[in-house]
Amino acid sequence: MAAEVLDHAGPIVECVPNFSEGRDEQVVRQIVAAMQVPGVRLLDWSMDAAHNRSVVTVAGLAEAVAESAIRGVGRACQLIDLTRQSGEHPRIGAADVVPFVPVRSVSMGEVVKLAHRAGMEMWRRYGVPVYFYEAAAVRPDRVKLEEVRRGQFEGLCAAVRRDSRRWPDVGAGALHRSAGAAAVGARQFLIAYNIFLDSTDVAAARAIARELRASGGGMHGVKAMGVLVDGRAQVSMNLTDFRVTPVSAVHQEVTNLAQRQGVRTAEGELIGLVPEAACEPNAAWVRQIPQFRWEQRVLEARLASPLAWPGPIHPVMAA
Repeated sequence: MAAEVLDHAGPIVECVPNFSEGRDEQVVRQIVAAMQVPGVRLLDWSMDAAHNRSVVTVAGLAEAVAESAIRGVGRACQLIDLTRQSGEHPRIGAADVVPFVPVRSVSMGEVVKLAHRAGMEMWRRYGVPVYFYEAAAVRPDRVKLEEVRRGQFEGLCAAVRRDSRRWPDVGAGALHRSAGAAAVGARQFLIAYNIFLDSTDVAAARAIARELRASGGGMHGVKAMGVLVDGRAQVSMNLTDFRVTPVSAVHQEVTNLAQRQGVRTAEGELIGLVPEAACEPNAAWVRQIPQFRWEQRVLEARLASPLAWPGPIHPVMAA
């Protein structure tokens, strides 16, 4: 019945939780399996060992999607110990970010309320403190995710003990001992897009990122950092406003900046899905993503043909 509802023009909300585990598939599969809820479709899940991070995309009926996210946070809290975890990607929690996104026939205001209810329930059930960000922010200094994550898990643990201004929006004045805190947000579509360089020079990637990102006077709606992934330099990006700054424009600018650094761009990488409105089938950036398949990487296509939920697996506990 839930699938029939989603096939019609009813309201649909997406959630794209990011978990701080990208190396142990058994752990990630358990988290994904815990998110299975009637009325929710599994659209994508991927693991990134270099960043030690996994990204899950689900969509469906609003309250069901919220329940799915809450359960995923709870399972991550049980299985991921941040005191033993490290990776390239910034993080403050086992369930690091939990953004809700309006997809169809639902307003941003409704999604903000959904995010607030979900955050309260994460604390009530699992004792995971919550910071609200972007449209769901309850303080102006927490609209930007990078401000919420300042100091990462280790630095934030220390900060909340000495400064009440860093306390979570929901929960006690301390982080969860091993699971940290969750940043729960409401936002528009975000495209996680990376470009490898044909180089091992991470300094070049960082220089490109500095010029590219909006905070440094670069392109509107672009967040970027230069990292080393499996011995290769990479420009890792989040594109928060693809209608103003298309992916093709970002790709071209990275190519131009790379030339100035004396390096060349190699293949691209998408993390999660891309909305159909942002996808240009014959664009250079699409051609540079290995094995790009429309039915697998485009949100609307995947919504019509979702993935199967992971089957029964042998449970593991955090080491």
